[in-house]
Amino acid sequence: MRRDIVHAGSGQLSYEIREIVAVAEDLKQLGVQITWENIGDPIAKGEMVPLWIKDIITKLVSDDKTYGYVSTRGVEETQKFLANHVNLRGGCQITKNDIVFFNGLGDAVAKIFGFLKREARVIGPSPAYSTHSSAEAAHSGYSHLTYELDPENNWMPDLTDIENKVKYNDAISGILIINPDNPTGAVYPREILEKIVDIARRYKLFVICDEIYAHIVYDDAGTVHLSEVIGDVPGIALRGISKEFPWPGARCGWIEVFNQDSYPMFKQYIKSIVNAKMLEVCSTSLPQYSIPLVMGNDKYLDHLSMRKKMFESRVDEAYEILTQTKALKIIKPKGAFYMAVLFAEGVLNNTQTLEIGDRRIREYIEEKVADVEVDKRFVYYLLGATGICVVPLTGFCCSRKGFRITLLETNDEKRRWTWQTIVNAVNHYVQS
Repeated sequence: MRRDIVHAGSGQLSYEIREIVAVAEDLKQLGVQITWENIGDPIAKGEMVPLWIKDIITKLVSDDKTYGYVSTRGVEETQKFLANHVNLRGGCQITKNDIVFFNGLGDAVAKIFGFLKREARVIGPSPAYSTHSSAEAAHSGYSHLTYELDPENNWMPDLTDIENKVKYNDAISGILIINPDNPTGAVYPREILEKIVDIARRYKLFVICDEIYAHIVYDDAGTVHLSEVIGDVPGIALRGISKEFPWPGARCGWIEVFNQDSYPMFKQYIKSIVNAKMLEVCSTSLPQYSIPLVMGNDKYLDHLSMRKKMFESRVDEAYEILTQTKALKIIKPKGAFYMAVLFAEGVLNNTQTLEIGDRRIREYIEEKVADVEVDKRFVYYLLGATGICVVPLTGFCCSRKGFRITLLETNDEKRRWTWQTIVNAVNHYVQS
């Protein structure tokens, strides 16, 4: 073509969580039965939406208004409901105009980074969640900037690392937090969040906090929302219903904007995001109407409590099984429904294998593992030998070697089989 039409950041769009699906689908065609541990979809893993939530949605489906457009920012009564929830926490106070709906948080993330000035960078955690890291890198055309999460300190952010990178790189305009974190399951205490906000205040930055798992936090780790610590710093919290109802197919997420009226430039930035939504007219209507009815229902808190206990028990179960091998290092997650599994230092190399009886599958895997990270090599061999599909930790913009599993499988026998099979595979792999 006479002009280069490819965006400068196109090479930064990488999503290992779904990219491995293509490999798994190829293996499926070769006869491998796949156990999907790569993606956080509770419905796909057998979780049932409570009947009382289904009843609310069924009634809404019968209401003609749920089939029409709604306001660009969202359904007004839902905006008011959510703003009131924020204000009841007693921190930063907002209005309905600070709530903006999107077609899932993927849409929100794309616009948050897509309408940021290209030279303005947002530093985020490593391991990173691919949606954020890829979007930020693509908007700038350069590799995503990261700060370290420390596995020796329960995956807490390295505050010194954050401040040093912010101090010596004046392109950094924002700090991204994921709390509870994906992929590590870490939950940040108030003190950590306050210190990150303080860095943002002193260097005149804004804060983005992905809080999609805010209500999946285990009993010994309290939830602290960005609104409670943001003070007078400009900020954005990302929320949604996909993991909480759970209803991932609804594609319903929203942002809560803090202190936009205090910072004209930040307000203009938020306005550009809203204007971009105006081009689409609105976000999905039906799930927006459901939010006050579901979250305001007397049964909702019990629903959240039951799910917390369910995932916490699975953490204990996974920890007990995965710690059977010294080749793995496990830091217990405190929230969300993921576990980042680290390999012990030095146990991996680029010659290890697992036995694969089918020649076609073995040759396919051998071709795939040429010149890949050592943890990705294990993940491919695990997939070929057992059908278990996990995500390599190096796929999360991270130099540490390991993999991520989910805590979503509802079949108790299959769940325990999955983790025990991983342990057995690790033991055979490191001894090969």
